[in-house]
This record gives sequence, C-alpha cells and structure tokens, in this order.
Amino acid sequence: MDRRWVGSHGYEIVPAVLDGRQVLRVRRDGRLVADCTSVAEVARLVDLADLCEVVEFPARPRQAGRTAAQTSSHHG
Repeated sequence: MDRRWVGSHGYEIVPAVLDGRQVLRVRRDGRLVADCTSVAEVARLVDLADLCEVVEFPARPRQAGRTAAQTSSHHG
C-alpha cells in the first residue's frame, strides 16, 4: 500500500525514488514543487502540522444474499 499525506492549499507528499535515492516528493495541485531528501526540507515548504496521512482501506468482498441499506421511513 502506498503512503501519501495531504494538506491544505492542494499539497500532497508521497515517497519516491530518484536516481536510486528515496525522496519525499512534494506536489501542489498536481504539479511538482520539490523532491526533498529530509522531513526538514518538506517543513520549509509545508506546515507539517497541517498534513494528514491518507489511509485507504481494502474493499470488503460482497457477500451473497446481503441486502442493500434501506432508508428510514421515519423521515417524511
């Protein structure tokens, strides 16, 4: 599973390999800002406290015979 952090103002940080060396790739609105070799370098560009790690959960397999969620009839 790939790791990824996102922040406000369109920032995204993902680990990458550049010339055989691991870097933290900083993008803003999909455009490359920098390939950083340390967290300190990332911190010069982005407020680290603003970042949230994106956690993707594996999809659950559908179970045979399972019914779809129904809406409540209590809401008129």
